[in-house]
Formats: sequence, structure tokens, C-alpha cells
Amino acid sequence: MGRRAVAGHKRTTLDLGAWLCWEDEAGQGLRPPKARTWAPRGRTPLVRVTGKGYGRVALAGLVCAQVGRRTRLMYRTLIRRGRPVEVKGFGPRQFTALLDAAHAQLGGSIVLVWDNDRRHLGTVMRAAIEARPWLTVFHLPAYAPEVNPAEGVWSVLKRALGNLAPRDTDELAVMVKTKLKRMQYRHGLLDGFIAQTGLILEPP
Repeated sequence: MGRRAVAGHKRTTLDLGAWLCWEDEAGQGLRPPKARTWAPRGRTPLVRVTGKGYGRVALAGLVCAQVGRRTRLMYRTLIRRGRPVEVKGFGPRQFTALLDAAHAQLGGSIVLVWDNDRRHLGTVMRAAIEARPWLTVFHLPAYAPEVNPAEGVWSVLKRALGNLAPRDTDELAVMVKTKLKRMQYRHGLLDGFIAQTGLILEPP
């Protein structure tokens, strides 16, 4: 089911001569993901975490592909320190800012593929999509992360952050951005995320 849906996106993308972009969100807190490491036998390594306050970095990313062009990764971050006045996460304003920036950088129409999160389906978001003639949107089937290449980005990011213990949210944000920026230059890795979905982009 998921692959048939993606095939429809592919056909529309070729018809429009557009970029095919998959979107997804993730987040990372101050407690680092667990990862394997080397240590002397019998001495289990310990990663000390400060545990001071609340901190989280919210993420939204796009994996963008077009036949004959290098695959691109674009992202935005939101730092959350637990203050009442902070934006709690990505909403229509943040999503449209990301999509507008992608449109400007890619220089062409976009076929956006994302899940059925309620933030993607709201009235404000639908109006923002309709106001952008260069944007065509498809929704993934329910519970189908295996057909979204952006999931691969978060998986690699989590592994890269394994056993790292930032002192505060600002240091965490720097770590996250550094890892994602390096990933932006690994076009073969980005192509691998797409290949894992079973989708092959071909010239029309």
C-alpha cells in the first residue's frame, strides 16, 4: 500500500518537473541516546548527564529529490527550554517557513509527501498550502514510516548523538545542527534513505 502511494507521488512529480520532498519531525532531549562503545573488559562505561532543568530540540526535515539533481536535506530546529512563552513545537507558521525556504533554494515546484499528523491537516495549514501554487501535497498511509526517507535522517542522527552528554540545551542544539549539516553533504547517504523505501527515480 505504502509503495503504491509513493508511486503516485513519483508520477505527479515527473509530470510537474518538480522536486519530490518527504517531510517528518523529530526531537532530542538532554538525555543522550544509548550507543555501543569501547571499554576495558569488566568496566562498563558511564555517561554523566547534568540533569539540570528541561531542554529539548524539536526538528523538522525535508529529504528532496529530483531526477538528474543531487538529493538535498533541509531542516529547521526549535529550541525548547521549558518556558511558558515558548512555542511548543512546529505549527503552520514554522512549516510554511521551511517550505518557503525549500522552494527558494530548490528553485522549482515541490511535491510534498508527509504523514497525517493533525498539524498537517488543520485549517490554517490547508489554507497555506492552497495559497502556494508551486506546492502539491500527498499524505502517506497511516503507520508507514518505512516509506518516508526522512525517518532515515533521524535514525542516523540518533546514532551520531549516542553517548554524547550536552551540558545544556544550547550545546545540544549545536551538536544536532553540526550532525545534520555534515549529513547534508553526504549525498550518497541521502540517496540510501530513498532507496530503503523501494522508490527509484527515473527520467520520464
